[in-house]
Amino acid sequence: MKHASQDLQQAWTLEPGALTLADLRAVWAEHFTIALSANAAAPIAASAALVDDIVAKGDPAYGINTGFGILAKAHIPNEQLAQLQRNLILSHAVGTGELIADNIVRLILLTKIGSLARGYSGVRPLIIDTLIALYNAGIMPAIPSQGSVGASGDLAPLAHMTLAILGVGPVRVKGEIVDALDALRAAGIEPVTLAAKEGLALINGTQVSTALALHGLFMAERLVEAAMVTGALSVDAARGSDAPFDARIHAVRGQPGQIAAAAIYRELMAGSAIRASHLVGDERVQDPYSLRCQPQVMGAVMDLVANAGRTLLIEANAVTDNPLLFPDDGAIVSGGNFHAEPVAFAADTLALAIAEVGALAERRIALLIDANLSGLPAFLVREPGLNSGFMIAHVTAAALASENKSLAHPASVDSLPTSANQEDHVSMATFAARRLDQMAHNTAVIVGIELLAAGQGIEFHRPLATSRHLEHVHAQLRAQVAPYDADRFFAPDIEAARRMVVDGALSASCKELFAVLHP
Repeated sequence: MKHASQDLQQAWTLEPGALTLADLRAVWAEHFTIALSANAAAPIAASAALVDDIVAKGDPAYGINTGFGILAKAHIPNEQLAQLQRNLILSHAVGTGELIADNIVRLILLTKIGSLARGYSGVRPLIIDTLIALYNAGIMPAIPSQGSVGASGDLAPLAHMTLAILGVGPVRVKGEIVDALDALRAAGIEPVTLAAKEGLALINGTQVSTALALHGLFMAERLVEAAMVTGALSVDAARGSDAPFDARIHAVRGQPGQIAAAAIYRELMAGSAIRASHLVGDERVQDPYSLRCQPQVMGAVMDLVANAGRTLLIEANAVTDNPLLFPDDGAIVSGGNFHAEPVAFAADTLALAIAEVGALAERRIALLIDANLSGLPAFLVREPGLNSGFMIAHVTAAALASENKSLAHPASVDSLPTSANQEDHVSMATFAARRLDQMAHNTAVIVGIELLAAGQGIEFHRPLATSRHLEHVHAQLRAQVAPYDADRFFAPDIEAARRMVVDGALSASCKELFAVLHP
């Protein structure tokens, strides 16, 4: 299956219910054209036909010929059903805040297409075809990031998504905000008129919270890789021991992430001449926890990330609107798949993981700048006193680690009833997932500062070399940031290091070591 090198003229086939995390990572990383599997045609047609039958019979069916939520007792005449669906979208498009980034919007569109195409939602093929055309044309609905409690689906943000295929409101094309109707016309796409059930099917569902959480997941994966690389570099910079990474220690505990993490650290540090230089005669008995307990902490993080990935993959393939149609027996069943509690829990655990990655990295920075602990010059600069070195760079790391502690408070424990108490327990999944981006960027700065500090620590051990993997990382750093010989404008160095973390540059040459993170 081609993604990264795919010719945009050759569409990638979406098989509803069969998305993989690799597929979702590829969509998150770049835009390529998609096509729906031919296998989806029959289920889509069958559920749409069932809606037509219900409308023809005239019997009340929630979401098809009734009002919504607590207004479900109101019966709507057939001639007003199209207006009912349009009104639903217009009234629910009440989002606010910054617009969701295009790569996350791609995930929203893809997962919504896949969910509708499983054939339980009662929408016509036209709706799905139009969403695919929108996606392929690079017309990204302008979706505000705030306004969903993650209960009866991501109603407000998905209403903004749906506005785009109606030709109403703004969209984003190549980063520019344009009118939706103008964008559709330029792409040769006809705006749709919604039929019975279609508006509700489009705005019910967990696709926004799931896409935001997937973004957090993929950022967490990059942070874990980068922090393990910088953590290994810090061990050498501080002339730490590699004994705590001995496979036997981790085998007798049995935690799978810990075992895998220790193996990665051993490979990252293998062959270090710095380590060999202090195998004999080193008076220190044990290293501080931030060095020697890395497998235990980062292994637990890896396990959390993997578990969140499993939950989010299921949700990305799920049918989460309401009511659902089952053409095999003609049933229409009202339930609660739109409640995003699984996503909220996954996002909350990702928040814990992201916060801990940053917290541990901040402690290693503190260790490296402390001459009593690291044996390196104070604040990692020659002539300390005249130069402040990494003193305030560490303060920045501490500030961001502290911010993440507050942001890591679980969102899922909160609930505020809505819709006249019809929706009396909500998940807060959309916020739970949305805050992961800020947390991830905070942690990326912390890990970036550790990269600079550990890289500077290595300079003081020259001409001794660190391991092959870590020398490669050090060379990448020095291609962008010069050694810190005296005080200078520091912020550009931190930004360069942060970009290396976010872009995945630190693990680019040793991806095979981190294969366990990418099922």
